[in-house]
Amino acid sequence: MPAKSMSRSAPIAVTVDTVASSMLTVQTSGMGFIDITRETAKFLTEIAAREGALTVFIRHTSASLTIQENADPSVLADLMTVLDRLAPQSFSWTHDTEGPDDMPAHVRTMLTATSLHVPVMAGRMALGTWQGIYLIEHRARPHMREVVLQFVGKAG
Repeated sequence: MPAKSMSRSAPIAVTVDTVASSMLTVQTSGMGFIDITRETAKFLTEIAAREGALTVFIRHTSASLTIQENADPSVLADLMTVLDRLAPQSFSWTHDTEGPDDMPAHVRTMLTATSLHVPVMAGRMALGTWQGIYLIEHRARPHMREVVLQFVGKAG
């Protein structure tokens, strides 16, 4: 079915003059979603990002990243329920050296993402109204997680 209407803004072309990186360290309190949107936006403000691309990358195999709704917390609760069903701790996993939540955490990471790409336009992430960036802790106990933030584009 063809679209009823379609429009596009004028292209913005810039010369890349900046590659800026920062390590975001997040202390988790166990399984769940942690909103890192504000801290990520703060990084862009600090480097005076204008136009470009932001990469968000987590340096772990038992925690992951996602862009998800940030308005209704029941969405995050339902997503945890789905992950529990897809990768249950009660399954007879072969890899259980670090506990019953270790292998399910690896599966959950595989099902979600270890990196995100977010366009930056006019100094802001081009996220939709209800979108936020989340670190998802898949382990039951607290962990210190490292997230690399890297902007490539025009700044200043």
